[in-house]
Amino acid sequence: MQIFIMRHGEASPQNFSSINGDSLRPLTNKGCTEAESTGQWLVKRNVSAFDIFVSPYLRAQQTCQHVVKALSSEAQQDYIQLETIDFITPEGDAQQVHDFIDGAIAASVNDDKAILFVSHMPFVSYLVAELTKSQNTPIFATGAIAYIDYDVQQMHGELCEIYTPSVEV
Repeated sequence: MQIFIMRHGEASPQNFSSINGDSLRPLTNKGCTEAESTGQWLVKRNVSAFDIFVSPYLRAQQTCQHVVKALSSEAQQDYIQLETIDFITPEGDAQQVHDFIDGAIAASVNDDKAILFVSHMPFVSYLVAELTKSQNTPIFATGAIAYIDYDVQQMHGELCEIYTPSVEV
């Protein structure tokens, strides 16, 4: 099974969060472009169905919108199911999400479906380490995405690739 773990695009500066709260920080123009670039990278993976799970934070929601737009514009994209889940915020528990993934896989009727998480640092790094049984936690640039080839029988996977968009704004 293909699992993709994505960090949101570049968000407004931290001083924005002192006024409005960290969860309400929007994407910058660069962040929107990063998300679009990563969405196009996903399109090239030729996945026909996605279960997408996204953090409730504004910057992750906006990132997800750009990715879904890219995926939806392609004819080969047959099925996208989108769900916001509260436990994939920056402080999320990677073990909890690993259990969630294994439960979702067991309940799935579509073996060709891929899973995409759109979330935050440091959670995305911890999740990659958890799913690959690795002591290494990769650092994600904004808009970056990791591809894990997940063995559903062994309940762990192999980190195959990390894509980082190069965006000039």
